[in-house]
Amino acid sequence: MATRRTKEPTTPTAAHPLEVLLHHQFADPKLLQLALTHRSYAYEARGAPPENTLFPKQKNPPGTDNEQLEFLGDAILGLIVSEALFRAFPESSEGELTRMRSALVSRKRMADFGAALALDEHLLLGKSAELNNGRRKPALLANAAEAIIAAMHLDGPAGREALHTLIDTHLIFPELAAMRAALAGDLNHGALRDHKTLLQEKVQATAAGKLRYIDISQSGPPHQRLFSVEAQLESPSGTRTLASAEGPSKKEAQQRAAELALANWTIPE
Repeated sequence: MATRRTKEPTTPTAAHPLEVLLHHQFADPKLLQLALTHRSYAYEARGAPPENTLFPKQKNPPGTDNEQLEFLGDAILGLIVSEALFRAFPESSEGELTRMRSALVSRKRMADFGAALALDEHLLLGKSAELNNGRRKPALLANAAEAIIAAMHLDGPAGREALHTLIDTHLIFPELAAMRAALAGDLNHGALRDHKTLLQEKVQATAAGKLRYIDISQSGPPHQRLFSVEAQLESPSGTRTLASAEGPSKKEAQQRAAELALANWTIPE
């Protein structure tokens, strides 16, 4: 009589530490690795394509860092948040929904999201980015968070399901009560408007002049650009600089300049 052989138990593949926070184990770990690969890392290793590239025939970016995933993740995030707001606020106008979405997917919120996932501990950075304290830069955390969103979406149905839960838990549900309160009355009027919109409304209300944002300079390596802008007010009496600010993009620098201009507003109402 033949003896039945007992099947040896298989040892599950060790999960990446980040997968615990994402509540998702990647079917394709290469996606997660790519989402964590900063341009500086791929640039310094450009002599040969990294093992995590989605396009092995290419020896240089695109396809060897997380920028393409970041592009896709931004769009996916916008769709998920837009649908959630559409369902949660069926009586809100397009403008209100747009402002709520902008608040939920702002660069600051995405940087906070990246920090909550401890992405700084897992980013693959080049030596130059490490020396410039890249792990603590909000822009890098925000970009990596968007890349993670794309990676989870591309990893199949289980990844997409986990992604929706992740975004609901970290970005949408914590803000719903505050958004409903802001929509309910005038007490928090302006809570759903961004700083540039609020500043433009104040300028128009006071007939103070014409508001402009002027590009002053840009600095830093290609993967760590820093833009400097000024918020200027043109009036018959001359041009006045309301505030200046820096940011990893012109759009974010303008928002910061507008925020400072509002905080330091001295023009009579």
